[in-house]
Amino acid sequence: MAELDIIIPAYNEKENIVSVLDSLHEHVKTPYRVLICYDLDEDTTLEAIADYPKDRMEIVLVKNPGSGPHSAICAGLELTTAPAVVTHMADDDYNAGVLDYMVARHKEGYEIVTGSRFIEGGCMIGCIWYKQMLTRLAAFTMYHFARFPVRDATHGVRLFSRRVVDTIEVESSKGFTFPIEMVVKVVRLGWKVHEFPVEWHERKAGTSRFRILKWIWPYLRWYFFAYATTWLGRGPETVRLKRKPGTAREK
Repeated sequence: MAELDIIIPAYNEKENIVSVLDSLHEHVKTPYRVLICYDLDEDTTLEAIADYPKDRMEIVLVKNPGSGPHSAICAGLELTTAPAVVTHMADDDYNAGVLDYMVARHKEGYEIVTGSRFIEGGCMIGCIWYKQMLTRLAAFTMYHFARFPVRDATHGVRLFSRRVVDTIEVESSKGFTFPIEMVVKVVRLGWKVHEFPVEWHERKAGTSRFRILKWIWPYLRWYFFAYATTWLGRGPETVRLKRKPGTAREK
């Protein structure tokens, strides 16, 4: 049985997905399966992996009932069963080597294990200037002014425990806001988070669906959520949950 479910939201990633899967096969020793979440039957990602060797890993294809990366990730989450879930980008063929480390930290009791580009050993290479400026500014102000204990709240390589997936209600609806929403809620709940350095490189092929200017307002909701935790004293009781421990799922 898989100990790790790896969710990969993909949109026409024909030029990238095979190298990502090869990297996972080479580096990840934890028993895992891959959930590739796609929007359309015509997605070139499906063509690229049609003949991928089935003895290398279990691949589950997840059709997005909506559209866009957020809906794709949520569709994948609904089908996860492993004790740990990682969100992984469809053009990231260089961070597979950290996944076993993330699982190990999870087994030590961390509910979220998150990569950081902005601590020693991390990097952000080839990013367009305005995207890098906004990302660094958000991370810097959250850490220093909101006293948020994570120095890179928006990075996409992130492990979530089964507890997080099954307990915390997802309120986001757009973009890649899911990772930041989960981490600010886990911090407010007082659960343990571990941060470690990772690399980030601009994609080598294909077109990114990341729309930082379009998604800035959904991001700001969770940015100010972090401030409210610190400065307004908002506590765990304010976090919307799917269920409470020991009770039936909330209607």
